Amino acid sequence: MKRFPWGLTAATAVLLAVLISLGVWQTQRMGWKNGLIAQAEAAAARPAQPIETVLAEGGDLDFRKVVLACPGLASAPYVELQTILDGEAGVRLISACRPAGVTQTFLIDRGFVSDSVTTRPQVGPSTLPTAFVGQLRYAPDAPAMAPPPSNGRFYARDEAAMAAALETQGPVSELLIFAETPTNPELAALRPVAPPAAFSNNHLGYAVTWFGLALVLAGFYVAMVLRRFRKAPDQA
Repeated sequence: MKRFPWGLTAATAVLLAVLISLGVWQTQRMGWKNGLIAQAEAAAARPAQPIETVLAEGGDLDFRKVVLACPGLASAPYVELQTILDGEAGVRLISACRPAGVTQTFLIDRGFVSDSVTTRPQVGPSTLPTAFVGQLRYAPDAPAMAPPPSNGRFYARDEAAMAAALETQGPVSELLIFAETPTNPELAALRPVAPPAAFSNNHLGYAVTWFGLALVLAGFYVAMVLRRFRKAPDQA
């Protein structure tokens, strides 16, 4: 009489537990990510409000739309951030601003300019307020492997380095503001548009993969056990 494969059974049970746990974890991650996406969409759908009102509400302000006025923004110094928008290479122009009624300085992403355009806004001292609608976003961590900035052009959104290059005074907010209406109407090539939300939601595919591997492993185990105990034709 053949012995029951306890070793194979134990190893299979451990692997099944691991694979199923990974599948459940990915399912939970999918639910969490769907919640984040729904929260971002709901925040982006809210009407724009004065920035001081939104900041006073506190909480998660990611994707909230604000109305603000920045003194001298239209001719403020800027740095350029190398980027791609809808497959088109170009730069984003980023300046510093302390809106009226607010104690913090914000970095303002004034918009995207294609590499085919060499015209830039004029830079000079001014206190004329520039009113526009913007979208708040939390600043991402700067990539560790990004090339260093050169001649005012950055290759990663390094908020601290940009603030230093712009010689900002006082605290700089952890929130960026992406202009959604023009800060320089005279320069149509400067397109005020926020980048799409960087939410990747591949967790369903990962969950199906882990559950599928668990199913294959279970089938393999059953086949091995049946083969082990199946009587050979000359033993029937």
